[in-house]
Amino acid sequence: MSQPTFPAVRDDYAHPLHLDAGSGCFAQASYADHVNQLLVQLLLTTPGERVNLPTFGCGLRQLLFAGQSDALVANVGIQVRQSVQAWLADQVNLTDVTVTAGATAPAGSGLDQGQILVTVSYTLIETQTPSQVTVKVS
Repeated sequence: MSQPTFPAVRDDYAHPLHLDAGSGCFAQASYADHVNQLLVQLLLTTPGERVNLPTFGCGLRQLLFAGQSDALVANVGIQVRQSVQAWLADQVNLTDVTVTAGATAPAGSGLDQGQILVTVSYTLIETQTPSQVTVKVS
């Protein structure tokens, strides 16, 4: 008996989970969009927020109240890298993490003091497609 073959690119449930108005089924997202949504979820979740996964998350919102400096930017970069490696290493190869704090951002950057802009660049392991996600935390 032959094994069924599955497409290399698959759809997953959209986040946040919701019903598709047309079909009445749970909304789907492409694989690339799903991984993007997972990254945003990881970045914005505070460790301890999920009962069944107490270490899941990056805790970026907690860092907003720290004094914005080069040390904060370095700390955020380290936390993002560690979280992505811990939780999504089977789905993405992390290529770069760029962090900009509002207090240290150049004039005209669009960031206010107290905001952090995090850009995560990665390659999807399954499709070898480069992508990135940017999150502004305020």
